[in-house]
Amino acid sequence: MKLRLIVLSLLFIALPVFGAAPKPSQAAVASAHPLATQAGMEILDKGGNAFDAAVAVSAALSVVEPYSSGIGGGGLWLLHRSSDGFETLVDGREYAPGAAMADMYQDKNGNVIEGASTEGPLSAAIPGAPAAWVYMAKKYGKLSLAEDLAPAIKLARDGFPLDARFHEMLEAKQEQLRRWPGAAAAFLYHGQVPAAGWLLKQPDLAETFELIAKQGDAGFYEGKRAEQMVDAVRAAGGIWTLDDLKQYKVLERKPLEGDYRGMHVVSAPPPSSGGVVLIEILNILAGYDLAKLDPVTRDHYIIEAMRYAYHDRANYLGDPDFVQMPLALLMSPDYAAGSRNTILPDKATPSSALTPVTLPATGNNTTHYSVLDKDGNRVSGTVTVNFRFGSCFMPPGTGVTLNDEMDDFSSKPGVANGYGLVGNEANAIAPHKRPLSSMTPSFLETKDRVAILGTPGGGRIITMVLLGALDFFDGGDAKSIVSRPRFHMQYLPDAVGYEDGALSDAEIAALEKMGYSLKDQGRWGNMQAITWDLKTGTVTAAADPRGIGTAEVH
Repeated sequence: MKLRLIVLSLLFIALPVFGAAPKPSQAAVASAHPLATQAGMEILDKGGNAFDAAVAVSAALSVVEPYSSGIGGGGLWLLHRSSDGFETLVDGREYAPGAAMADMYQDKNGNVIEGASTEGPLSAAIPGAPAAWVYMAKKYGKLSLAEDLAPAIKLARDGFPLDARFHEMLEAKQEQLRRWPGAAAAFLYHGQVPAAGWLLKQPDLAETFELIAKQGDAGFYEGKRAEQMVDAVRAAGGIWTLDDLKQYKVLERKPLEGDYRGMHVVSAPPPSSGGVVLIEILNILAGYDLAKLDPVTRDHYIIEAMRYAYHDRANYLGDPDFVQMPLALLMSPDYAAGSRNTILPDKATPSSALTPVTLPATGNNTTHYSVLDKDGNRVSGTVTVNFRFGSCFMPPGTGVTLNDEMDDFSSKPGVANGYGLVGNEANAIAPHKRPLSSMTPSFLETKDRVAILGTPGGGRIITMVLLGALDFFDGGDAKSIVSRPRFHMQYLPDAVGYEDGALSDAEIAALEKMGYSLKDQGRWGNMQAITWDLKTGTVTAAADPRGIGTAEVH
């Protein structure tokens, strides 16, 4: 009897340990700016979890990288809670004002007005980022919202030296910023771009953060700041109302899941096209053993899978609250097999041979960050204002640079937006509708490793994450994932863009012989990745060498 009790006691002790989720040996943050990475690590060091750190990083990026993301924009945050394995997507995507109309950027003859959807307050959708920060801090964080926002408040109030990249962005957009008094006062000195190293202080932005820290949503979407923003927007030709701001709500959505030859994929659902297209491409490629193929054939099948999935992206995807989409079909292995069966082994498929459709897009000046804490909680967050500095419009006295996310809608079916991509009715403008995005915050899992990754890059986001996923599947660590040279095909235009080093001269010649049009398009993307070895606990993190970001592990 005594022996039996001892055995039962040992089992009682052992079972919880056996069932416990593994924990990494270290925490990590990778972001597009060193000061934002430091903000995230500061919050983790104070006892915050990955969700607190995500709020801190995103808010800090609003201060130090407003040309790519910010308080006047929105984003998608993919969350994993280690205690129970719960995963969710926090949808802080912007939505169209209540007075928005499908033809609002067309003239009386039905022609799209150049610049109408990309410049000034009429191009700005209602921001979702502040509401998402409040939501994540309160529902998933351990620290207070004020603690999470403290690093950003300090950066905005005390200032930071203007880095070379920020200076370059100001140089490129100075004419548009100078047009709007609020933006000119915040970013220019006597109407001119300050030199690199200039101590840039943003007291109005600090005050806006403080209002949110004290009042939550009401600090931005109601009261003083809301009235300032609406008055300024309407005075300059925009259509916002106080009710548009007050009605904005963060949504939680179930992430999409798929599998590629034993690698589990978790990614963003609509209103992002990212997860659907990523999983569809991987399903097509799962029918090939890419490791056994010669480089040209491997490239060929990857490009064709991109083409077919982007074709479906154009046909079917939009805001799930407005559009019914055949997601189960698009992500079905059987559907992928049908596409794969039409791909010839030695010849490019002309995009004109596929069903004629049109494509929507997302902006290129987005940003991404990845976070892992020591408990194994993780966040993959992609945030944006669309083009550089968004609309370039700042309501005076607020410090809030507004997005130009309305350009992510289809201004007119069949007409290209600012990124050369065109859209159909599924992504038409409608009141309080969220524009289709390409943001692809993702988690990857094999039996012994985990990756957290994502990137900016407009329509190229999905293919960059795809190539990162294939690199991870082949054993790559964070540095390998973010450094890999990239190529891209999006159905229309019917051409393959590539970075230097992505394709050898021999591969280019062979692909051209197969019927591909190829274009060297320089360097693109700014991927941030973290990998975690479940067996050893080892964590690696890396920021894309194409940018100025940093990654910290400790």
